[in-house]
Parts: sequence; structure tokens; C-alpha cells
Amino acid sequence: MITKKFIQKALPYLVLSIIGIMFFIPLLWVIFASFDTHATLSIKLPEEFTLDNWKKILTDFEILRSFGIGVFLSLVSSIVLVFCSALAAYPLSRYHIKHKNSVILTILFMSGLPMTAIMVPVYQLFVFFNINDSLIATMLFMAASGLPYGIWLMKNFIDSVPITLEESAWIDGASVLTGLRKVVAPLMKPGIFTVLIFTFTNSWGNFFVPFILIQTREKLPASVTIFQFFGQHGMVFYGQLAAFSFVYTIPVIILYFVGQKYMSAGFSMGGASKG
Repeated sequence: MITKKFIQKALPYLVLSIIGIMFFIPLLWVIFASFDTHATLSIKLPEEFTLDNWKKILTDFEILRSFGIGVFLSLVSSIVLVFCSALAAYPLSRYHIKHKNSVILTILFMSGLPMTAIMVPVYQLFVFFNINDSLIATMLFMAASGLPYGIWLMKNFIDSVPITLEESAWIDGASVLTGLRKVVAPLMKPGIFTVLIFTFTNSWGNFFVPFILIQTREKLPASVTIFQFFGQHGMVFYGQLAAFSFVYTIPVIILYFVGQKYMSAGFSMGGASKG
């Protein structure tokens, strides 16, 4: 007889299993379709396994260039964001600033602003300064748009580092920036890596910003060039699209596995902070 206690224990596993299956089915389609030259939207084993889709993806110079541009935009913007957010979060964590709570709440509010609400004035600003279609300007904007969220996370990680360690460095003659660089930064490596991974993932999958700010086809990142697999009259190259999608996930997967240890420690640091 099924007891109430058994149902309570089994229900979470059942729900998680259903969610896992819902995520696994699209992944299964990507795997099968990438080896099928006649792939459709239905999940089916290829009649003949072939590497033609992969060859077209990995030997296409335009696709490889778009991946390189995407890595440049995502990685450099993430590094800039981490550096700037650390400098901005430090005084919010260590100093008694007037209206400090209001500033923090404003930063938290800004992190929730939808990108669609600000893209029109941003595009007009880019046109006014004649920096539209610029990879550097787009990279800087992507970094700036993620600053509120980065500052909010970085502050929590800095809070978890005891200030007594910095005070010891100050007594030995270290400046504030030296203490931040040699004392705080090494101790919050997990937090830095956590922010880096989150910002890289958001930038890597960002379609809207480069689509609006970059007009030249040769400058488009991989997140935008996915459109080339959608032909005219509703025709879609599903096999190549699946292979492209599989390759597209590789940088994020690599970064996740490299930083998995740091992310686990980073979440522990954030949870242990006093705010």
C-alpha cells in the first residue's frame, strides 16, 4: 500500500525526472539531427549516419570567424565587467557611504531592466557618436549592461572576506588598492570566477545586442549567424543547425567544467556573506 510518506518522498524525484526528460528530448534531437542530412523537426534515428553536417560547419570560414568574434565579445566583456564591478563593489562593501542602501537598491533595480527597453536610445547614441557597427563599442556596452548584476554579486563576495586581513596589510604600509589586489582578490577567486562564468554565458547567448548594434555581416558573432540556416520559403537546414548548436555549446561547457570547483565555493561565499 502506497503511504503518504512514500508519496511525499517520491514526488520531488518524479517532478525532477519529468523536468530532466523535457531538457533531454531537445538534446537528443540535436545529437540525432547533426548526423542526418535529411533531418526534420521529429526525433528519429538517421537512416545513414554521416558527418557531412559537421564538415560543413567546421570547414566554413564565415562560421569559424563568427565563433572567434563571439569568443572575443564574450570573454573580453566579461573580464572588463569583473574588473569594473570589483572596483565599484569594494567601497559599497567596506565604506560607510551616505544613502548606501538606496544606491544598492538602485543597482539591484537596474539589473532587472529589460534590454528591449533601452536598446532604442542606445542605438541612437551609437549612431550619434558614429560608433555603430563597432565591435569594441559593442563589447564595452555588453560589459556595461551587465555591471549592475556584477556589482551586486561581487559585493556579496567581498563581504565574505574579513576586513581584519586588510587592516593587517594597511598596518604594513599597503594602500587600499594594494590590499584589494593582494589580499581580497586572491581570497575571492571563487567569487570572481562565478561572476565571470555568469557574465560570459549571458554575453555568449546574447542575440539582441549584436543584432542591433552590428550591421556588417562579417562582424556578426555566432549568436546571430545562426540565422543563416533558415532559408527562404520556410526552408530550414536542420542538420547543419543541429551541428552548429552542438558546437555552439562547447565554450560554455568547457568554461563550466574548468570553473565548477570555483563556482561551488563561490556560491558558498555568497551564502555566507553578511550583506
